[in-house]
Amino acid sequence: MNNKKQVFYKTQTKCRFCRDKMKEIDYKDTTSLQKLVTGQGKMFSRKRSGNCAFHQRSARRAVKRARFMALMPFVG
Repeated sequence: MNNKKQVFYKTQTKCRFCRDKMKEIDYKDTTSLQKLVTGQGKMFSRKRSGNCAFHQRSARRAVKRARFMALMPFVG
């Protein structure tokens, strides 16, 4: 009997904004910003959203600006 365990490696995927080669996330693009926010209005973490650090910071700024301009709600 050969009882070797198979090892599965998760492939590293790029963030969705790196794949599209976006420099900055626009605060007016509310459809893409809604995907980064929960139903209650909290932002997803980097691990959950799959963003790199640069685009996560850019998304944070864009969400704050969209909330200030009343394009997105502060709470769900």
